[in-house]
Amino acid sequence: MSTKTPQFNYITYGSKVNASQVEKLLEHVTHQHFDNPEHAGKRRPTPVCIWGMHGIGKTEMVRDFALNKGYQFVYIAPAQFEEMGDLLGMPKISHQGDNSATQFIAPDWVPKQPGPGIFLIDDVNRADDRILRGIMQLLQNYELVSWRFPPGWMIILTANPDGGDYSVSTMDDAMLTRMMHMTMEFDVKTWARWAETAGIDPRGIDFILTYPEVITGARTTPRSLVQFFQSLETIPDLQAELDLVKMLGDGCLDEATTTAFITFVNMDMNKIISPQEVLGAPKFQIMEAQIKALVDGQTKRMDILSVMMTRLTNHLLNIKEDLTEKEFGNLKAFILLAFIPNDLRLAMAQELVNAPNKSLKKLYSIPEVAKLLLAKM
Repeated sequence: MSTKTPQFNYITYGSKVNASQVEKLLEHVTHQHFDNPEHAGKRRPTPVCIWGMHGIGKTEMVRDFALNKGYQFVYIAPAQFEEMGDLLGMPKISHQGDNSATQFIAPDWVPKQPGPGIFLIDDVNRADDRILRGIMQLLQNYELVSWRFPPGWMIILTANPDGGDYSVSTMDDAMLTRMMHMTMEFDVKTWARWAETAGIDPRGIDFILTYPEVITGARTTPRSLVQFFQSLETIPDLQAELDLVKMLGDGCLDEATTTAFITFVNMDMNKIISPQEVLGAPKFQIMEAQIKALVDGQTKRMDILSVMMTRLTNHLLNIKEDLTEKEFGNLKAFILLAFIPNDLRLAMAQELVNAPNKSLKKLYSIPEVAKLLLAKM
């Protein structure tokens, strides 16, 4: 019997982008409607729908974006709505003289205060068709029946792909054309950069950079991997607790990924030198010997070297303060290590000199690096 993962013709919409590109688009549309005096408050913003496989962090990214910007944030999951009253609110009879009319009281989830705020409709196409049809008016006018959103709010939605193994309701063109669309895909470097700032166990970051192919979208997703890595945080010596590590892995991941992680631990890959150790080395000659022992033995371990360079690059891209003279000296010594291939050296230098941190532009002052950069211009 074949165990090959089924291939589906997944249907999504908009450009295929990584998480940082999604954030860039959200930065643009929220600035346009919340901060730009020529547009702010003059019309309701077009809702944005972010498509993507489950577990890649769509919901968390929108929430973190809102919180980091200081916006209000409200979340609903319409798949949990069992009847139209959950969406529309409860009816009441209002009396005006001899006339009476039925009005609907806004549900508790409707924002009460003016924005700026992000209203997230999560996994919108997992709602049944009745709820989807009801949401259409909300997307068009930011209102439903007798109530409406206060000013200064923007609707963002997430959706899983159609045409595959997801239990979703197909959205017709009338609904699709009420939104702006993009499809978020997993990008290992973008994820690793986020993981550095989110406090994810460094051994987990090293593992994903070494084995990015384990992100299958089945049981192994960025979300389930983070759950697994969090469960390892209080285990200082993974090799000494392999039975426990395997149980934790089997509880969160598919069998192939757990096996790959055990192999990763047994190969001592979980002992890769951290960016902080490289930059803070009191004597880089000692650090160089340690790195050389890891990557420049009888068998060249370009996989280890590539992971170290990616993590060091991500760390430097995330920090805002200038490097000290000692830190820059260690960075210079690292990037000039004789056993680093020029293509890896160039890729690292290109990312760093284009970073907002001005102290990284001093890499141009290193003749060997400047020559590589100028040759690529």
